[in-house]
Amino acid sequence: MPEGDTIWRTAAALRRRLQGKVVTDARPAALARLKGRRVEAVEPNGKHLLMRFEGGIALHSHMRMTGSWHLYRPGERWRQPAWRATAVLSFDDVVAVCFAAPVMELVRDAQAPIAHLGPDILVDPFDLDGVIGRARRSEAVTLGELLLEQRVCAGIGNIYKCEALWALRLDAWMPPVELDDERLRTLYLTARDLMRRSILTPTARQRHSVHGRGGRPCPRCATPIQIRAQGQQARLTYFCPRCQSEPARKAIPTRLS
Repeated sequence: MPEGDTIWRTAAALRRRLQGKVVTDARPAALARLKGRRVEAVEPNGKHLLMRFEGGIALHSHMRMTGSWHLYRPGERWRQPAWRATAVLSFDDVVAVCFAAPVMELVRDAQAPIAHLGPDILVDPFDLDGVIGRARRSEAVTLGELLLEQRVCAGIGNIYKCEALWALRLDAWMPPVELDDERLRTLYLTARDLMRRSILTPTARQRHSVHGRGGRPCPRCATPIQIRAQGQQARLTYFCPRCQSEPARKAIPTRLS
């Protein structure tokens, strides 16, 4: 699933190419109302993306596990088949195509689809106090599940859940109540630091410490990285059984170096 950093990069690319331009054609038929309207803004929020048009209408998309936005020159061959397109917005010099997005809808109130979300982890200023307050009211039973709860903090996905917990030597299955507010703040700030670095790093150059590295040596202690399903959605958690054990988590660094 695309995480908050991916949506931020996507929004930035769409903004550069589309903002201020007028839609010459919009498909499928449900999006025909966008024809002739100017793009006023492209805004990421957690894992959601909002494209605002003149006249007070917005296009809300959520990529879930499968969706992605692409930009093409008019007439250029698409990298995926046309039948997978859930939105096609044509402009004079560019075509924006969203493939396989489970959520694609026109809305009058752009805030309605994102009203349930917690503070976006990537915005400035970041409402960390609001996140901690929501975290303390959450019913999540483990740290790993808490980090993925978008109603607490929007944007963190499975990659940065695993990476932040490893960076701080924290067990993904420990109860959130075992962390005091200071250490919980450090955890969210660590995830934010990692995601902000990712925005500045080309995708091909990104290197993760544990995510996607099952069976390979931990970069810190060389113990083989393990994988275990977690939570009701059985999201795969990658972790070091040595670094993130009970003795290791008692000394948590204040922030990443």
